[in-house]
Amino acid sequence: MFEEAAITEVQTTSVFNAIQGDEKTADAPICSSQDTPINCSDPAVLNAIINYNLEHFPDLSFFSYYPAVKGPSDDQCDAAWKFRAKKEKSWRMYKDFRRFTLTVSEACNVSVVDAGGWHSGKYAKHLIPRKRGSRKSKRKFEAALASLEKNVTVMEEAEVIEDSVDKADVSTFQQHKYLFYARGGDHCKKMSHYLWSFLCALGEAQYLNRALVLDLNLCLSSSNNPGHADEDGKDFRFYFDFAHLKDSGAVIEQKAFLTEWEMWNQRHPKHQASFREVVGNSVTPMDLQQDTSTIIMRKFELPEPDNYWYRVCEGETENVVQRPWHLLWKSKRIMDVVNAICGQMEWDFDAIHVVRGEKARNKDLWPNLDSDTTPESLVAKLSDEIDTNRYLYIATDEREPGYFDAVKDTFKQARTLDDFSALWAEGSAWYNQTLELTGGIPVEFDGYMRAEVDTEVILRAKKKLETFGFLTKDCKDGISTC
Repeated sequence: MFEEAAITEVQTTSVFNAIQGDEKTADAPICSSQDTPINCSDPAVLNAIINYNLEHFPDLSFFSYYPAVKGPSDDQCDAAWKFRAKKEKSWRMYKDFRRFTLTVSEACNVSVVDAGGWHSGKYAKHLIPRKRGSRKSKRKFEAALASLEKNVTVMEEAEVIEDSVDKADVSTFQQHKYLFYARGGDHCKKMSHYLWSFLCALGEAQYLNRALVLDLNLCLSSSNNPGHADEDGKDFRFYFDFAHLKDSGAVIEQKAFLTEWEMWNQRHPKHQASFREVVGNSVTPMDLQQDTSTIIMRKFELPEPDNYWYRVCEGETENVVQRPWHLLWKSKRIMDVVNAICGQMEWDFDAIHVVRGEKARNKDLWPNLDSDTTPESLVAKLSDEIDTNRYLYIATDEREPGYFDAVKDTFKQARTLDDFSALWAEGSAWYNQTLELTGGIPVEFDGYMRAEVDTEVILRAKKKLETFGFLTKDCKDGISTC
């Protein structure tokens, strides 16, 4: 790891392969030759690259730089590193690799004169091993580098995300205690409703010092995926980081849990796992605090809304059980898309959130929203706030193709999510990673995934503008709610 120090130039006497010795003369400066290739393995080269990154990407923290390697030209080097956005809520690190053009002054100072864009340093890509010290990784890197030098296309390999379901291990089953929430009325509700309920269940599990039994099967509500019916069978891991929850000891996957429970009872018929069933919300987490049963199962059999999970956390429980929001991270698959978008805009962009969709069509509650968010209105209002030469990210629920073309005519660097569709298209890293979860069945990049990406990209913008309060005087929740 390198310290984030402000270094503008780094002096070296070994930048050029042909330079030898330490003697200098006024007539023949030792770094004056421009015909010898830069030695990319020289530490001063990497220091110059580190310094460039610190200056140009102040919103990022950099970690684990790898030695630079020779690029396609004598004055180019490719370098790779791991990084994390300073606004990232998780401690995960991500990868970038770029191509740098460097020069050396007569005083032997190395500096970067040009840098390629996101993931441009193809020769350095495989410097970041999937497993530290792996011979297989080293051979793969050497083969990939040789192919690149011969101009042979190397297929991009999706990074392995370690969020698979652990195999049932009956030997440790009785060492833990579990909280099982049976399916209630929350199924197929809006994602905001599901998360409020899920985090209530997770909060109760933590309060009781139990692992929550997690069903990875989700039902995506049509309200989160316009133009589609409610869709059951979605995978929790499409949207959220199961590995983080699992590693924290907060959850156990439901199918593995049921298998372990059944196996334990079969092997120990005289010492079966103790079990308590709780129906309804009248029994509070405080009532269960001293319960020693291996398994506590809550059942939600009352009619709506009394069969919602979050009802457990209402009343006096609200001041006792805390929802552990810090444990809920967005999926790394989603965050890789976010970082790629920000990287392609050089981490230096502004953003506008344009709300349209159902609200723009409902003139009773939002009478001005539709007209206030036309392309012409957007151009008029944005021109006073955003430099037309800057990257502008438009986060929106508007799905009409070409709707923002007039904005893009004025703001030449304006982008919407669909401009980055290659990031989830067939053959992309995201596409291949989701195939691993579905057994080879392609996954749609759905409305909630789009909302997750838009939210995270806006968070990383330099200037953020919202629909309500900037584009329109309408109230966010309808007439007379401001």
